[in-house]
Amino acid sequence: MDDTDSAGDGPFGSELAPAVRRVAADTDADTEESPGRNVPDIEALTGPQQTLEPAIQAVWILQSGISAAVLGVIAAVAFAFFSPGTPRLGGVVFGAVFLLGAALSVLRYRSWTYEVREDSLYLERGVVTRVKTVVPYVRIQHVDASRGPLERTFGLATTVVYTAGSRGADVSIPGLTPERAEDLQTRLKQLAIAAEGEDAV
Repeated sequence: MDDTDSAGDGPFGSELAPAVRRVAADTDADTEESPGRNVPDIEALTGPQQTLEPAIQAVWILQSGISAAVLGVIAAVAFAFFSPGTPRLGGVVFGAVFLLGAALSVLRYRSWTYEVREDSLYLERGVVTRVKTVVPYVRIQHVDASRGPLERTFGLATTVVYTAGSRGADVSIPGLTPERAEDLQTRLKQLAIAAEGEDAV
């Protein structure tokens, strides 16, 4: 898949955060003045296809390195026990797994895109298996913006979408700046309200 323009330049960049807040504020004001009136500006909340922040590659590569280190230690212990003359094979296992994980992290980043459409959230991702997901706004019940330890280290966040009938989070969009994650959270909540009403979120 061809890379799209930088996600930071898209409609979810931090420069449009005030506009998103204005849309949310206008919607809340309309709701207070007239409970039956709750129609946010759909066109202002949608946008073109977006990519993740490049820094997410470092997070995924680091995670691959941790997994490779664990496998390397296990391999080193196993080889030392069964074949004492080959202690370096643990390092070989670590190097091979780490390089493979790093390559997959880069490919994973290049394959990850999402798009906020008028009626649904659309995602494409996957290296070996290509996965395309459509989440209708009418099914969205809750939207979170979360930040794990590694994400905080690299200045990233994840938007988590919960849908009706699911036991957990159906969709997670990683590799966003905190500002983009909050903007996306606000947009999806407003679109869900427009699709089903305030009780949907």
